[in-house]
Amino acid sequence: MATKLSPDEAASPFRLPIIDFANWDNGGFKERTEIGAALADACRTVGFAYIINHGISPALVEEAFGWSKRLFDLKLEDKMLAPHPPGPTVHRGYSYPGLEKVSQVISDDLEVGRKLREVKDCKESYEIGSEENTEQPNVWLPENVLPGYRKFMTEFYWLFSQISQKILTAIGTGLQLRHPEYLLKFHSGHNNQLRLLHYPPVPAAELEKQISARMPAHSDWCSITILFQDECGGLEVEHPHVPGEFIEAIPLENAMVMNVGDLLMRWSNDYLKSTLHRVTLPSKQDRIIGEERLTQARYSIPYFVAPDSTSVIECLAECASDDNPPKYEPVVQREYDLMRGKLQY
Repeated sequence: MATKLSPDEAASPFRLPIIDFANWDNGGFKERTEIGAALADACRTVGFAYIINHGISPALVEEAFGWSKRLFDLKLEDKMLAPHPPGPTVHRGYSYPGLEKVSQVISDDLEVGRKLREVKDCKESYEIGSEENTEQPNVWLPENVLPGYRKFMTEFYWLFSQISQKILTAIGTGLQLRHPEYLLKFHSGHNNQLRLLHYPPVPAAELEKQISARMPAHSDWCSITILFQDECGGLEVEHPHVPGEFIEAIPLENAMVMNVGDLLMRWSNDYLKSTLHRVTLPSKQDRIIGEERLTQARYSIPYFVAPDSTSVIECLAECASDDNPPKYEPVVQREYDLMRGKLQY
């Protein structure tokens, strides 16, 4: 689904680092230490990385995108048979274009939210979680509307969870935690979120004039995010040395994109970066079509890896010292999630 790009091209100046997990499963202490160090360095300097040889086959990724396209090709009335619940508390089911407003604003002022919504987010999404998460119950389409969709996505959800456990352990290794798997005790997988995203074609002029948006600059609220994107392009990451300037996360064939979320940044006492990122116009002009300059449709599949809702996020002992005391008060995942999401829906 992605443009062919050599590792040398993708790792050129101001591109995301590439971390190869080929030797993680079968390697020994040396191999795991090297992978962990490289990943932690990427998370510290950029907050983003490509991960290759991650363990999800290209064929399965292609199948997941196929399901996503079939979902969003359904008539609106069919998609609305699994509506996102009202308000910002439960993130499940289908959200039509304009329902969600992504921002970095933290407020409970409804007037602030109204002003943010003057620029509509032109995307639709479908959120899926663990069937055992009673706080975030799934909202499924009737089976006859898209047969097989629920089964595939449930299995894909847990495959993503398995990969996330490797990544969290690699980060713990790179941070030289006393117990590299320490973070796993907070991440059962039941509070994660699989999201299917579709950005329909929109006149490029609307994005250029900021009449509409695809997804404005924001950080993620979770521990880490892992994502597959199609070949369209448009994902951008804030430059690690030039605040306000964004660089493109060019689609790299068979790679997933991984980034640090707010909670892992808090755990690490800001050693690891939760970096602003956005989705905007694709850089390649052949992705903008016709006299109306319509953007090509874009599909992506992010997976948000969150601590269990009762987890207390507080500074890791290895990330603090007398000269570098904890920067944040401990916070409960559920409370942080509610705080960040007040104006989202």
